[in-house]
Amino acid sequence: MKAMVLDRYGKKRALRSATVPTPELRDDEVLVEVHAAGVNLLDSKLRSGEFKLILPYRMPLILGHDVAGVVVKAGPR
Repeated sequence: MKAMVLDRYGKKRALRSATVPTPELRDDEVLVEVHAAGVNLLDSKLRSGEFKLILPYRMPLILGHDVAGVVVKAGPR
C-alpha cells in the first residue's frame, strides 16, 4: 500500500512517499481502501515533533488521520 511516512521529526523534508506492507489486522480493526485523504493540524504537529513527549510514536510513522474510503477487511470483533 502507499503511505506518507515520517522517519524523523522535522518541518522540512521529513515526509516521504513509500510503498509499505499491508498491515495485519487486530481483532477490533478494519482495513480501508482509501479514496481520499487529508492532512489535518494533528498530522502537522506530529511531523514537527510538538507532541513527541506526550505521544511517544515509534518511527517510521504513517501519517493520515482523515480518510474516506471502503472497508475491504474487518477483524472478527
